[in-house]
Amino acid sequence: MLLLSTSDTDLITARASSAGYRWANPARLIDGELAELLGGADVVVVRILGGYRAWQDGIDMVVASGLPTVVVSGEQAPDADLMERSTVPAGIAMQTHIYLAQGGVENLRQLHAFLADTVLMTGFGFSPPAAMPAWGVLQRTPVPTEAGTDGPTVAVLFYRAQQLAGNTAYIEALCEEIERAGGRALPVYCTSLRTPEADLLEVLGTADAMVVTVLAAGGARPATAGAGQDDDSWDVKHLAALDVPILQGLCLTSSRATWSDNDDGLSPLDVATQVAVPEFDGRIITVPFSFKEIDADGLISYVPDLERCARVAGLAVKHATLRRTAPADKRLALVFSAYPTKHSRIGNAVGLDTPASAIALLRALAAAGYRIGDIPGVAAGDGDALMHGLIERGARTRTG
Repeated sequence: MLLLSTSDTDLITARASSAGYRWANPARLIDGELAELLGGADVVVVRILGGYRAWQDGIDMVVASGLPTVVVSGEQAPDADLMERSTVPAGIAMQTHIYLAQGGVENLRQLHAFLADTVLMTGFGFSPPAAMPAWGVLQRTPVPTEAGTDGPTVAVLFYRAQQLAGNTAYIEALCEEIERAGGRALPVYCTSLRTPEADLLEVLGTADAMVVTVLAAGGARPATAGAGQDDDSWDVKHLAALDVPILQGLCLTSSRATWSDNDDGLSPLDVATQVAVPEFDGRIITVPFSFKEIDADGLISYVPDLERCARVAGLAVKHATLRRTAPADKRLALVFSAYPTKHSRIGNAVGLDTPASAIALLRALAAAGYRIGDIPGVAAGDGDALMHGLIERGARTRTG
């Protein structure tokens, strides 16, 4: 049975099932490889993200081969247009979609038996698709640390598909580093953050900070939201209500060697999905800690970089510790630009009133319990007094 899926977790799960699968990712096929794969198959399952046009030529070639073919969507919701291109009855195509959408090793094992019995008329026997939880906590043994259970809790969010495929080494490595840094790790998997379940939010509410590898929680069109055309579609109120620092843990789509050899660092795709879009969600961007590596079977897994894991963990634990610190005990710095180095250029921002913004920010901090001291101009709302006081203090510091 040939499984062609643009989801690497499907392929990893198929291998782990020990059923009679052959597998390949359509995005990585080279010329002639598809024909070779079809040559040894009895049934073909195609699972595609992006609809028919995402792999039109490939789907047409599979269907034209004459082999019993099931074509389904890589999304949780079925795609009628893709299913209609299947050469098996619609009921078989729909049941195949459910097996794959639920995911997990046992569902992939049962899918193999289901297709063998219903399409090839074998007699293995099969179970219906088993519903898998939409979210849960990764079970693991914490690393013993001096902090014990007194450290801040850092939740680590990752995709449910990775949990079901057993591809969690990168999450476990990050959790170990969080614990070595003095925190308590809470690894949680989920399908999405756009519409999180109430009980998931309740668990996340116990954390002092979060490291997130799941992508955008807001809308799907940041350019439109940024232009003010559809701002309401970009809604992260559920996460914002948790009132915890949320850090983006970067899981790159390239290998570590590719990243290391690239003068630009991140690829354009990773810049968009791992940095730019998460910033719309208000996340704190960290560093890459996981890379995609291809193994001997041609399958991709997420491989952690321990030094980078330690860096992300250190940032997360410090942010979590800071959250537990009372505002009056925190020390904040409000840094103005000063280039070129002239008094008239301090806080320069074209079209913006930096002094007024600074005063509004300082007042908000004071209202939140921060100690801002006696800063010139804040009480009276006098931006000129603030800037002159800053210039005078800076001149004294340089000369004295």
